Amino acid sequence: MVKYSCLNPIAEIGLKNFTAEYVKTDDFNEAEIALVRSAKMHDMELPESLLAIGRAGAGVNNIPLEECSKKGIVVFNTPGANANGVKELVIAGMLMAARDIVGGIEWAKEEQENPEIAKLAEKEKKKFAGTEISGKKLGIIGLGAIGQLVANAAIHLGMDVYGYDPYISVDAAWNLSRSVTHIQDVNDIYKECDYITIHVPALDSTKGMISKEAIAMMKPTTVILNYARDVLVDEEAVVEALKEGRLRKYMTDFANQTVAGVENVVVTPHLGASTEEAEDNCAVMAVNELRDYIENGNIKNSVNMPNCEMGVCESAGRVAIVHMNEKNMITKYAGALGNAGVNIAHCTDKSRGEYAYSIIDVDSPVTSEILESLRAIPSVLKVRVIK
Repeated sequence: MVKYSCLNPIAEIGLKNFTAEYVKTDDFNEAEIALVRSAKMHDMELPESLLAIGRAGAGVNNIPLEECSKKGIVVFNTPGANANGVKELVIAGMLMAARDIVGGIEWAKEEQENPEIAKLAEKEKKKFAGTEISGKKLGIIGLGAIGQLVANAAIHLGMDVYGYDPYISVDAAWNLSRSVTHIQDVNDIYKECDYITIHVPALDSTKGMISKEAIAMMKPTTVILNYARDVLVDEEAVVEALKEGRLRKYMTDFANQTVAGVENVVVTPHLGASTEEAEDNCAVMAVNELRDYIENGNIKNSVNMPNCEMGVCESAGRVAIVHMNEKNMITKYAGALGNAGVNIAHCTDKSRGEYAYSIIDVDSPVTSEILESLRAIPSVLKVRVIK
């Protein structure tokens, strides 16, 4: 039996994908796998039993990745599972910024008791009329799962789309409309675009990238949209620019005291990935990733370990080893198995930075003695017998 723990409510449609071999526990300290959405894990003690964490979403800044890596715990996320929900909110954000829809709604609430509201509306509507987004320039920073969907949707809405992503994947490039103009220098986005939306992970290299200096390059009619991570934008600089008339609007999905209630800022309470469909998709994807790892040893969509897949084991046994990325590790495993009279049928080893992962299929069952000999090899972090 495999014990799993949910640190946040996880959509039932995903949990139903667990078989009878998986048992839910409320005690995280005895869990072998964990599912999490937004729960902050940095102050949590990670139990020795923990093999993997499935993040039902894309961002993993709430998970202590380095500590997990040192303990051989594989952390998965679900890229693309919530992309459509975020894309739709970004499009809504652009429309709300272009036409003062929120202001118009608030005006109607304030005048609801006025018997002349219909006549007054005709006089007041020009205050909220705004502009159209068709024909405007949209700059997208980051062309991953969400960015490419935003780009393609904006093209269909008649916008001129400019995309910046020095690390764009082959899959993302194939899915991107040919009408998107690829930008080599992000400063061109800042200088030229009417709308700028950011879709990159929160890394040391990306935090605060929408900086005071970047804002200074923008036109006073520019709208910044942040539906990715609050730390990507210097929000104090944004508020200052808005008050001085150097920006048009700031649309953000992250409520905090810096931006809440500020004129020309529209704040939503982290709604981007919170649709029923997105939560269902993330839950299903996370559970499937965890099951494939537990049952087959395969790693797909890990954020701290290399992707490594060998399908379903057809040999007598399979061993999965998380280890440091050092020389001659495969030789050491082969020696330990050879000394026990075990032949290697198939194997693969992948590395990612300081860490690596090996899957080894063997022609005879792996005994507890062989398992202990593998665990005794220096720089081995975790060893599991899959079959």
